[in-house]
Amino acid sequence: MSVAKVIEVIAAGDSYESAINAGVAQASSTVDNIESVWVKDHSLRVADGSVSEHRVHLKVTFMVKGS
Repeated sequence: MSVAKVIEVIAAGDSYESAINAGVAQASSTVDNIESVWVKDHSLRVADGSVSEHRVHLKVTFMVKGS
């Protein structure tokens, strides 16, 4: 039987892609067996009339090892 667990991660970056990569990299530094990532939400910070930061809210799914 397979069991999966989902955690939520919020990450930021200079672009949409870099924010996702930062979130996945940070999650994978402490979580093994990551199977998928769902981008639940994407928002932007604006400074002086232009985008200064991309933020993503990720749902990270990983497999739990059985005993």
